Amino acid sequence: MKKTSSNLTKLIILSLFGTISMVLLFLNFPLPFLPPYLKVDFGEVPTLLAALIFSPMAGVIVQLIKNVLYLLFTGAADPVGVFANFVAGVSFVVPIAMVYHRFKGNKSLVSGLVTGTIIMTIAMGFLNFYVLLPIYSGIMGWEMSDTAMLSAIFAGVVPFNIVKSIIVSILFIPLFVKLKPWIKQKQTAFN
Repeated sequence: MKKTSSNLTKLIILSLFGTISMVLLFLNFPLPFLPPYLKVDFGEVPTLLAALIFSPMAGVIVQLIKNVLYLLFTGAADPVGVFANFVAGVSFVVPIAMVYHRFKGNKSLVSGLVTGTIIMTIAMGFLNFYVLLPIYSGIMGWEMSDTAMLSAIFAGVVPFNIVKSIIVSILFIPLFVKLKPWIKQKQTAFN
């Protein structure tokens, strides 16, 4: 009975984090030197908390909840963008959580943030080249050469993912330090 209660509590916490993450997704802003469709949001913060408290998979679940809720609230206006947000979030959060759970500590969090930034930047470069930009160019009726796609990726996607990761990391580190006793308490309660 206790295990069932613990699993239900965990599911409620993940759902709450997913909902908060979705609300934070709506509070987005473009960066002045990049294309306006690339917007920074802080939806990865609750996702990161879930992944650090529970497991990398908990981060994936929160990311999924966030994006499904976002699709429901926006009427599926841009499913390709939502898919991109999901992949970006997972490729950022999972490496951070894996490094943190392996080595536990502030240094491992910083190492994880750097690793997550690198992996997300590379993953989103490949995803944009092979999937997203071809889909968008097909929808818009554009002809994009490989050179044009690479130019868009290196001039927009790569710098955006690096800057977004740095902004989220700068916000997350002091939040993590402040919440560390609470995080440890939750880790103990659910492990």
